[in-house]
Formats: sequence, C-alpha cells, structure tokens
Amino acid sequence: MATKTPRTTDQDEVITNEKSPAVIKKYVKRHSSVGGNAFASDSYMYFTESDLNKILVNLDQLRSSVFPNINPDIEDSLKKQQDFPSVCLIGLGRCGSNIALDVASLVYSARSFYLNEFNNEERQHREQERPISWIKRSLSLSNTAATKPVFLIEPLVMLGDLDKDIEGRIRFSSKGEKSGFLYDYTKMKIMDLSEVHAGGAGNAPILGQYLAKIILNKDTQRFSNADWKFIHSYLIDSCGIKANQSRLYFYIFSAGGGTGSGMASEFGLAQQYAYMSKTFDTRSPNEDEENRGHSFVFEPIFTSGICILPNISDHGGEMSEALHINAGRLLCKYLAEEWDFSYNFDNEDTNDASVMHRIRPWNAMMLISNDIMRYAEETDDGDIQHIDVNAMEKYANQYISQQIFNILTAQAVTTDYDENYFRRAGIDIGETIRLDANDLFMSLAGPVAVAYAESVIPDAALNTDKVKIYDKHNDDLDIDDLFFRSIDLPHFNKVTQAIEGISLLPIESGRYREALQNYLDNDYNPAELKDLHFFKNCSSVVSIVSLPKDYKLSYMDLNKLKSHLNSLFPNTTLKRYALVIGASANISLTTLIAKSPCLSDDFLTLIVAYIKRCFAQDDYRFDDKIDMSMLDFIRSDKFDEKLIDDMLNEHENPAKILDTNWYAIKPMYEKKYRELINNNDKFVSINDIRLSRDSVKKAIKYLREIYRHKISKTRVISLNDQGAEVKTGRKKGG
Repeated sequence: MATKTPRTTDQDEVITNEKSPAVIKKYVKRHSSVGGNAFASDSYMYFTESDLNKILVNLDQLRSSVFPNINPDIEDSLKKQQDFPSVCLIGLGRCGSNIALDVASLVYSARSFYLNEFNNEERQHREQERPISWIKRSLSLSNTAATKPVFLIEPLVMLGDLDKDIEGRIRFSSKGEKSGFLYDYTKMKIMDLSEVHAGGAGNAPILGQYLAKIILNKDTQRFSNADWKFIHSYLIDSCGIKANQSRLYFYIFSAGGGTGSGMASEFGLAQQYAYMSKTFDTRSPNEDEENRGHSFVFEPIFTSGICILPNISDHGGEMSEALHINAGRLLCKYLAEEWDFSYNFDNEDTNDASVMHRIRPWNAMMLISNDIMRYAEETDDGDIQHIDVNAMEKYANQYISQQIFNILTAQAVTTDYDENYFRRAGIDIGETIRLDANDLFMSLAGPVAVAYAESVIPDAALNTDKVKIYDKHNDDLDIDDLFFRSIDLPHFNKVTQAIEGISLLPIESGRYREALQNYLDNDYNPAELKDLHFFKNCSSVVSIVSLPKDYKLSYMDLNKLKSHLNSLFPNTTLKRYALVIGASANISLTTLIAKSPCLSDDFLTLIVAYIKRCFAQDDYRFDDKIDMSMLDFIRSDKFDEKLIDDMLNEHENPAKILDTNWYAIKPMYEKKYRELINNNDKFVSINDIRLSRDSVKKAIKYLREIYRHKISKTRVISLNDQGAEVKTGRKKGG
C-alpha cells in the first residue's frame, strides 16, 4: 500500500505528488487559511479553526461553563468580560490527569478551608493527609487571628486520557465524592476522547502519539462530544489572541506510560503549530464590529511539559524495561526537536516555511524523577521496601504541585486572584517582582530541573519573641541552609510538611550525597559541585523567592542567595529572579535549572536504553558498545555520524517493546484513522511518525552543544591604560 510521507517531504513535493490541479488548489487554500502561507510544515496537518467568529463563540461557551452566571439577572454581556485564568494545566494519561486533579483539589481545599465549608470531621480527616497538611500550613489556613490566609490563583485544568472511563474514575475517586469538588470547581474540564479510542495506548507511546494525531487532525465539528470544540478552540485555535488571556500552559504526563508520553508532545506540537501559524500570518484579519479587537496580536505564550521520569534503580526489584524505553523515546524525540528549533541553522534557512517546519512541542520540559519518594524515605530512616505504591505516587504528586504553585504565583496577574484578595491580605503589589510569560519564554528552554526548599519564618522576623524552629536551633532565617536544602537529595521537611530537594539528581545518589557533604563541610565551597555538568553546563537559571506578607528579606540574605547561585552555576548566560509576596505563609526558594539536566546520569541512561532496544542492529543490542560509543559521541571533538549509521537501523522498531505482532497492530490503527478522518489527503501512516536515525543524531548534537556550553567573562576594555605598550614590530638597533 503506497502512502505519502508528509513528515519527510516538503510542501512542493506534497503538492506535486500525483495531484490534479483541482486538488492542488484545494490543498493550498485549505492550509493557507490557517497561517496565510502554505508552509512546508503543513505536513503536520493539524486541524485549526480559521473562522474567528466560531473561535469567539466557542470561547464564550467555555467561559460560560468556567464562570457560571450565578445571578441570572446579570446580562450575558457582563459575563463575557471575565478573563480566563492566565495559567492552564493539561493533565494527560492516568498519571498526568491524577496530578492535575490533585492540584485542582488542593487549590479548592485551600479556599474551602478559608471559607469554612468543611465540617469538623472532614477537616480533622484531611489534616492527617500530608499534602493537605502542607497546603494548609503553607497557605496559613488555620483558624487563628494572628495570620490572614492567602489565596492561590485558580488555574484552568484540563484532564485527558485515552480511557473510556476517565470521567467515572475521577467522579468516584475520593476527591470526586467529597464536598462537591467536581461540581464546585468549574475551572476543571474533562476531555472525553473515547469516541476516537476507548482502551488506552497499551503502554506504547507511538500508539498514543498516533491516536493523538487522529484527534488533532479531525474536524472538531465532527466530534459527537460537543465540549471538545470549545476546549480545542481554547487550547489550540486561540492561543495568543486577545480573547484568550491564558499565557502559560503546563502539560503534565508520565514519560514511562503510553498515553501521556505519546499524547503530550503531539498536543504541544498542535498548539505550537497554531500559534506560529498566526505569528507568520501577515494578512489583515477579517473583523466585523462584533469581534473587532479580539483577533491575534503578538502575545508571547510559555508552554512547558512537566515530565515524570520512571525509577532507574528499584531496590525492590527490576523495573519494567518498557518504562525506560518509553521515557527514552520521549527524551530523544524532544532533544531532536529542540536541536532543530534552537541550533540547527547550518543552511541559514530562516524563512517562514523553514521555521514552521522546526517547531517543538514546548518551550521547556521540566524533569521530575519518580525516585523522589525513595530518596525522601531513605533520608527519613524509612524502610523503602514497605512503602505503599499509592503513597509514593501521592508524595511525588505533592512535590510537583509545590513547583506548579510557585511558578504560578511568580507570574500571576491581579485578575487571577479573588477580587478582594489584596484588600484582605494588605499586600503592596508594588513590592512584587513578577515573571511574565515573556520572561519565562526568554529564560527557559530545553530540559529543566527544579531545586526547592522552604522555611517557616520565625516570629523574631515579625518583631515578636524569637522561636527556635530548626534542628540547628538557629533563631533567624538561615539563607545558606535554605539554599543547601534546595539542591539536596529529596527529603521531607518535618516543620513545613514540604518535600524539598532537587527533582533530578546530577549523578548517582551515593556520589551526589558525598559531594554535598563536602560542600557543607567546606563552608559552602562549590569547588567540587560546580564541576558537575549539571551545574557547570547550565545556560540559565530562574529563581523564585516567595515571602509571606510583612516579612522583609534582608539585603544581605538576597546577596547571599545570589552569591550561591553565581558560585554554583559559573557559566550561566542569564539569571532571572522573581520575588513573590503574600502568596505563602512560608519563605520558599524555587530554582529552575535549564538545559544542563540533559547531561545527568538518569537522562543519558534512559536515552541509551531506548536507542539500544529500538534502533540497534543485532550485534549491538546486548553489550555495552553503544553505551560507550554514546559517551564518545558527546565528548569527542568531531561527531562521526557514519558510526551511527553502522550501529543503528534507519527507523525505530516499535515491536521491540510490544510482546505481540506489530505488523498486525499497525493496520488496525490505520483503519481507525481512515474511518475517523475520511480524507485521503490527510492520511498519515504509523510508519511516518516513527523516529528515525536522524532523530538520534540530532539528539546527540544537542547533547554535544550543551556539553560544550561555556561563557567568556566580560573584560574591561579601556583606552586609558597607561601601562600598555604599543608594539610596532620594529627591531631594536635595526
């Protein structure tokens, strides 16, 4: 069966590939309606609604459900003025949807505690749960007159899964059954995609990706689920326009699964494609009086994947190899896309079509290891072999929620808060240093790791009697200790109930623990730590300091913090800081570490595991030749791509992670594609979305680029240097 290969041919080839003039005209017209030009990347073929009126109607429908009109006497025109939250969380797959659900639940619980909507029995039950205890303590939700509670912003939350029963799973979970959460939290929406596929992706990311491609290539008007076109217009069609005020999008998913790992990057690419198409569309929009002012005006958006990596070493037994393979595929694919987008300018081809052909799914991808709970239990004298798997997932979810909260509050605009928030909290908004979407867009790219710690502010800092709260019995805030705990192995803070530490270890845990001890013993001298590639090759850091209301961070403490960052990250090109006041009852430090995490042990291990399993020729599948060669490819001065050709097959083989006949599965899914998208011009074969040997080469080139990252210190250039001698080259005595 002959199929066209849209991902490997440019636009001219597609148009001239056995198409009649009528078909060519239709093809160009269809795609130029989206972006103004028939870009080479029209091979992505994502459906994008081009009618601005339809987009605005869909957004209004979504807005009416997110902000229900509790007073029917108020006219609809007033209801339309409500802005969408500036942040949206998209949880994909079982893991991603559970985490996004946790975030929504915790935000809802915080408001509910404040509004006294829980009875005493429910309150006592929830206080026993560590995540709720953290959120209550962090937001100062106790019933005391001494402190005023703070509000979190409430993000829009989208949950999606290739599982027919996702709504039932959520509705009958503990969160869904208690306190009317699903009914009351109207900012959470479930993406019911079961009409496309109802049985999951079978732990195969390529199937999850293919099913996502079907969903995103299909005309939204042809979905039986009426809500999908509203959600699609919000996520894809309208990103960046005035009518959609959301500017930050976080995709949460597990890298080791099939659904989330496969769907997430496809959804991200569809959003980026729609956004970039608008950016390069120079035509004057067709506006009428009703929609005037709502069309696209260039507004940067920042999108990030929040990627949960599987355990590398499981003390209780060997982890499923498929989890490592799936995660490695996602990482390899992302690095290849990042290379194309950020560095691949060999041909100096910077025209619109070229840029559109090199989009990547997110601006950045935050990496969080699922080993967090294991390290936390090890440092807490726990018995790792007897930890409940649900507890591990719950606490890992809490760590992720903490990071999301801090990033959200660092960029939150006043419209994200309750209208009486600032009046009640008594906060001077002028003292806050925000990070907007453009700050993050310019500061964060590629793989990102997180370092986090928080401390309770002693009463002494608030001009009351001093209270000793640290194990070291310090009376005041120890900024050195706060910074150290943020880069430490993951651990519990028993005072704040937070999970602190670094989200992805730079090196093996035993070696890292020893390096940290030397750092501490040598009075925070980073001589050893800063030589680790994780720190040495970091291109940029973003630090978010969150302070409670009325607490003033001293100039000395801020200088100490900057000094630690400068010493530990010697080659950063860019450092950004945010100061958030009044969003937490504690002081917290979040540091986002860009690009260099791809040189960590876990990251490289997962990529190599995938390459060996799915690309390697038989002679290289089971020994360490590829392992050692990968290190040589990264370190060597020159990259000999021919060696890759000798060791790897041209395309990945999905059958290597499926214990069944791939060639029997493939036509089943392709038939589904043809039936659901009844248009031969838009057909894509599964073969066309396989990763190629070129993807591996691009991923290696990205790793090489980061491995060689360094900066030159600024030198003072002066015309007034009296000691300088001008050498003319004339010989003395000549």
